[in-house]
Amino acid sequence: MYHSISNSSGPTSIPVETFRAQIKTLRECGYRTVSLADFTAWLSAEKRLEGRSVVITFDDGFADFADSAFPILRDHNFTAAVFVPSGKIGQAEDWEGTNTAEARRLMNWAQVADLASQGIEFGGHSVSHTDLTRLSMTDLHHEVRRCRDELEQHTARPVIAFAPPFGRAHIREREEIRKWFAVSFGTQLERARPGCDQFDVPRIEMHYFRDVKRWRDFLQGRGAVYFTARRALRGLKQAIAGV
Repeated sequence: MYHSISNSSGPTSIPVETFRAQIKTLRECGYRTVSLADFTAWLSAEKRLEGRSVVITFDDGFADFADSAFPILRDHNFTAAVFVPSGKIGQAEDWEGTNTAEARRLMNWAQVADLASQGIEFGGHSVSHTDLTRLSMTDLHHEVRRCRDELEQHTARPVIAFAPPFGRAHIREREEIRKWFAVSFGTQLERARPGCDQFDVPRIEMHYFRDVKRWRDFLQGRGAVYFTARRALRGLKQAIAGV
């Protein structure tokens, strides 16, 4: 799970060279990216994935994905899934938690269409990057359904995946997402496994693996202690915050 590949401050920005090293390590450890359709079939035990497989995801659709992340992915023969708020395309981030002093810009529709033609998959991230749990049913339906429709219109491809902004989605929100998408990704820090909730798929936040040696150890099965500790600390912080 990534957001921005840049030198901006905060945990959702990862420097280009750190990202390059993380992706290079994935390749050296024998991983390959798989499509969202194959991944979803694997989740429901309808398909077996050969070898070491990964889905690389980016939330928010920042312009630095096109400028910095995509060339590195392409160099390593990797693809990715990018979750974008359709109503913010071409604008700068302005949602809850944004550092307005250095607001990062999002891709425009021309970039989205071009990347889709080169194999990048796009998924929904609502229309306005709002907390879905605070909305009326009418507004929730609008944020989920319209996002999918706009993405399909501009990419000319089916859009099957969603990621709720801030990872916030309870039963009501997940049921609405289920009506329009085949799978939805959350922010729970864990590996995805067959049988996990297909509408709250866990992801590995790459902020925790800026140390590339630690990342390599994790990929090679030697990082269980560190990963367990990170999960426990994150769970404690969420409990304190009432999440």
